[in-house]
Amino acid sequence: MQKQDCFYLGTIVGKYSFKGELLVKVDSDNPEDYTTLESIFVELPTGLVPFFIKKCQLHKSELLRILFEDVTNEQQAEALIKKELYLPLDLLPPLEGNKFYYHEVIGFTVSTALENVGVIRNVIDQGPQALFEVEAPSNKIHLIPIHDDFILQVDRENNRIVLELPEGLLDL
Repeated sequence: MQKQDCFYLGTIVGKYSFKGELLVKVDSDNPEDYTTLESIFVELPTGLVPFFIKKCQLHKSELLRILFEDVTNEQQAEALIKKELYLPLDLLPPLEGNKFYYHEVIGFTVSTALENVGVIRNVIDQGPQALFEVEAPSNKIHLIPIHDDFILQVDRENNRIVLELPEGLLDL
């Protein structure tokens, strides 16, 4: 499995027990959606490696407590701390309306009621505000905050997002 065919699920943040159980911080508002997984990909130096899950449950409503089949002691568990976890893209629940996954909108055209702004080349999700990196027809790059108040329509059929932007934002 290649990383580009997967989505980031979360990171292993610690050990839970001496039996090899691990705590995972899930990048989701609904970590309980992932308690029935049979396997998961762990990013190791050699690439994504599948790990089969023996037991998985919610821990303190925001973490997953996972026991992998082949991780049976503290030393094996310790080696996995801070490793990132991935799942195949086809396991993402579909979103509707104006909700979207960042990877889903790469290549979408961005427009306002008045003009074609450009094409989304990247989503910058570092820092306090996620941004669309939009390449204008003139090759200028616009950084547009991803905010619910700006998004009027996500048109998946035509690969287009219609925004209502504050005056002057595109002049920055």
